[in-house]
Amino acid sequence: MNFRKDLEAPYYAVVFSSEPGPEREGYAEADQKTLELAMQMPGYLGHESRTEGGAVLFISYWKDLESIANWRKHPYHQEAIQGGKSGWYKWYHSQVCKVERQQFFEY
Repeated sequence: MNFRKDLEAPYYAVVFSSEPGPEREGYAEADQKTLELAMQMPGYLGHESRTEGGAVLFISYWKDLESIANWRKHPYHQEAIQGGKSGWYKWYHSQVCKVERQQFFEY
């Protein structure tokens, strides 16, 4: 995974991990639209993701907690959350983390 190196701390990361559920109808379209809408939200800084053995790790970066709260309240995001709970995901886990500092090393 290529982690974002262009962000300047402090900022927030929403770490979303999930495993696909049995009911995937409509998921791909909703996922794409959700990402497009999130990218237009004030305070959105970027994202990265990785899929491994079916499980997905998606990290979105935000300027502040207010930006995250506004995205969470977005009507389409609320619909997507309900879709996730109704079978798109077997399980999901969401964490909001404050990044106070960061460092990178490359060999």
